[in-house]
Amino acid sequence: MSISDVLSPFTAWKNLFRDPVTIKDPLNERPGAARYRGFHKNDMDKCIGCGTCETICQNGAIDMLPVDGIPAVQGDSGLRPRIDYGRCCWCALCVDVCMTGSLTMSNEYKWVESDPDLFRFTPGVDKKYWDNAELGYQRHDEKHLMPVAREEMPELHPEARLDSFVEIVHGYSIAQAKLEADRCVSCGLCIATCPAHMAIPDYIKAVRDGDYERGVQLLYATNPFSQVCGRVCTHRCEDSCAARHEGDPIAIRWLKRHIIDQVPQEKVIELIGKPAAPTGKKVAIIGAGPAGLTAAFDLARLGHAVTVYEAQAAGGGMTRYGIPEYRLPYDALDKDIAVITAMGVEIKYNHRVGTDIAMQQLEADYDAVVLAIGLHQGRSTRIPGSDHPQVRKAVDLLRQITAGETIDVPKSMVVIGGGNVAMDIARSMARLQMQHYGEIRVTLTALEDKAHFLADPVEIKESLEEQINILDSRGPQACVIDDNGKLLGLKTWKVLSIFDAERRFAPKYDPTDEQLHEGEMIVEAIGQMADVSLLGEALTEKLEWNRGRIQIDPNGRTSENWLWSAGDCVKGPDVINAVADGHRVATSIHRALTPQEATA
Repeated sequence: MSISDVLSPFTAWKNLFRDPVTIKDPLNERPGAARYRGFHKNDMDKCIGCGTCETICQNGAIDMLPVDGIPAVQGDSGLRPRIDYGRCCWCALCVDVCMTGSLTMSNEYKWVESDPDLFRFTPGVDKKYWDNAELGYQRHDEKHLMPVAREEMPELHPEARLDSFVEIVHGYSIAQAKLEADRCVSCGLCIATCPAHMAIPDYIKAVRDGDYERGVQLLYATNPFSQVCGRVCTHRCEDSCAARHEGDPIAIRWLKRHIIDQVPQEKVIELIGKPAAPTGKKVAIIGAGPAGLTAAFDLARLGHAVTVYEAQAAGGGMTRYGIPEYRLPYDALDKDIAVITAMGVEIKYNHRVGTDIAMQQLEADYDAVVLAIGLHQGRSTRIPGSDHPQVRKAVDLLRQITAGETIDVPKSMVVIGGGNVAMDIARSMARLQMQHYGEIRVTLTALEDKAHFLADPVEIKESLEEQINILDSRGPQACVIDDNGKLLGLKTWKVLSIFDAERRFAPKYDPTDEQLHEGEMIVEAIGQMADVSLLGEALTEKLEWNRGRIQIDPNGRTSENWLWSAGDCVKGPDVINAVADGHRVATSIHRALTPQEATA
């Protein structure tokens, strides 16, 4: 060892007495770069609590937690991300996958605390000095990790469907369905919006995995009308889809249909399984529509003996007698009904309660009775001339078309109404006109303006493609009849407003803006109501009523302990709500019939 090696450490001591050459606090002079990935920010007005940030985080640094003052509502879970900076690696994947662009990162990187637990915080809720920082990392608006446009659904060309009741929608191919399923981030916001709370992310995953048998099991666990809902569901779940904030929502309805189209009917029945052991209890259900048959399916699965009384020659209720076959092929509906009867449900067709069997007899023969009769009676405008024989109700005409009855097809006609039923009858009669006369002369008049039409946008679009003349903001005033009793058409006035200040229906018109719409037939499609005459006077007096509808408790039970009510006659016309109502009533009846299980 040399002497310099011994003395060199001592030469450093002289530095003890020199001034430091470092800057005391250089951070104040060095802000983060413009796109630096610093501390997180979250725009509370944009965040929907979808949790994609939590899912993508590989370090488990994000937890979705409830926040005071932010309730769960449609399309928003009410949860917000909490960041743990003891785990965060600042990779910004959470920002990249944020569906609404609410989550960003500031360019701030200073945060001094003595308590390490404080480095877990909820951006946007726990206020920080960088909340208003303008710079930092955020997802570029044009860059998305997943396609923003949904897969286009193959459909029959408008010209090819003008005179045909063939189904318009062809359905996705396997390749298309997988591409569409890949767009789903499995956030689950759709589940809360679906009235039946179907396991939507799980069955979409089944499509992605190609496991269609698993998909069928998931569908029928909550919806025995999966064939029907895969075609005509109102799909409000898509309104809550996180993907809609970037582009198109996931085609949830079409993916449901895709699953059920891939599995043979006999395999579907096998996958549903067998009912539970018989309980010895008997349940009668009046009406073989979605609500009644869903309740029947659930109760049969639980071991109860179920008999359904249906006045018509086939089941399905308004899904058969109110929805045209080009939207819902009857063989698809029949497949759903076959699954239900395979569970042991007996359906007695052409059995009208009140005529072929009395309500009192059902009360005596069964442990519980469900009234699920649907809305089969059309409402009338009651304008002058509406009692003319060529002024028809839409539900009656649709029923005749389904039954294959002969209809006197007019060369010109006017439809009153702006909902889906109005579109259905307009498009159905247009097809018949094309078959009979080779041309279409159908005018549809609606109270609402174009921005507030009640019909689904796709129904309006397809109606226009099929040469339906749609007139908005027109109020019906009279069915015009000549001196010989011949119907000439409909007189309308321009609508100025539909509701008063209290949102009560009180339309106002401009009588100076009058039009006559020529038509040999006028069809009223302004709503439906239930025919409750089957109840009889004695039972009608016993039941409690509210604005023309039977009063029920939250589980569908009426004031008579043996009688429940469900479906359109309670909730209004909507297939998926009818399915949800059937589930609710079945659960209530099962608890009533098996109290020992409810208390076990």
